[in-house]
Amino acid sequence: MRIVVNARFLRSDYVNSYGRLQYETLTRIVKNHPDDSFIFLFDKPFDVSLKLAENVTPLYVTPEAKGPLSWKWWFDIKVPAILRKYKADVFVSMDRFVSLRTKVPQCMVVQDFSFLHMPETFKKSHLSFYKKNTALYLNKATSVAVVSHAIKKDINDYYKITQDKLNTIFSGANDVFQIANEQAKENTKEKYTSGYNYFIYTGFLEQSTNLITVLKAFSVFKKRQKSSWKLVLAGKFVSVYKDEFLKSLATYKYREDVVVLDTIDEQERAALVGAAYAMVYPIAYEGFAIPVLEAMQSGVPVIVANNSSLRDITEDAALFTDVKDPADVADKMMQLYKDENLRTQLIAKGMDIAKAYNWDKTADLLWKSILKAAK
Repeated sequence: MRIVVNARFLRSDYVNSYGRLQYETLTRIVKNHPDDSFIFLFDKPFDVSLKLAENVTPLYVTPEAKGPLSWKWWFDIKVPAILRKYKADVFVSMDRFVSLRTKVPQCMVVQDFSFLHMPETFKKSHLSFYKKNTALYLNKATSVAVVSHAIKKDINDYYKITQDKLNTIFSGANDVFQIANEQAKENTKEKYTSGYNYFIYTGFLEQSTNLITVLKAFSVFKKRQKSSWKLVLAGKFVSVYKDEFLKSLATYKYREDVVVLDTIDEQERAALVGAAYAMVYPIAYEGFAIPVLEAMQSGVPVIVANNSSLRDITEDAALFTDVKDPADVADKMMQLYKDENLRTQLIAKGMDIAKAYNWDKTADLLWKSILKAAK
């Protein structure tokens, strides 16, 4: 079978859930199916540090698809031409787009519908494009793979498509996220927080992550608890937000107790998560919160937003909070601090839930969705 894949976010240094899902699933799929040929499409120069299998042909397709006009050109002009040239049996699109101008079967992967839930965070032109085209894409796709039951519910609530084309593939966490021994925890704390306990957030550092709410909540926690506990923010800044956030942090009362780590590698991030007292994940909407799963797999309790996808994933293994209310977030931080039995229970439940998710399973489920489209 000849499979063309929209792999625009496939990089070895992935920093978001789109890149992570593509890297973890696609590298496994091509390895597990050496008799099939794959053509990976990139809209930026190919990441030479990626070690792709011999059955993969990378193609650099211009222009970079970064806005409505280039999206339309890339998917409805360039992609159909490539599908014809390579006589593709199926087109796999990993980022919620498909081509409206091809008869080749298509497998569409959906990781979030944030434009439905947080429209205020999108440019008007992008928001208009998503609203206009998403229903068309869902109906055009032969099969649709989603990463959570919450996204499947969104499709059922907002769009009318046949149910038999929907498949839930979930996401996973890498094996590097494991319970750390006490010495490893102490080493990590000595390196980053002068040996003190800390709460952690990992992921993109941007306005939609409610980091200012977390800072306000941490202030309340510090005033109540009166100690040298720290807050670690580890991830990657969205460039337009970095200066604004650092300016706010400079005037923050407890700025000496906030550790900001911009772009660390996965091994170090796993060490930081594993040594944390708890994770605070304040994102109001998430298709599938991979960092939360990583924390649970590492034996770290989580405080998360009270939204459907996180409830689906964490079940009763998390404390749920109103991420717009700093006092409520602080209450949950204090609850974990005061109640060691509760913390122990959440850790045990989280580790048990995490066992159900892994990247091998995700890759297998995505492959089945591809086969469904190709039939």
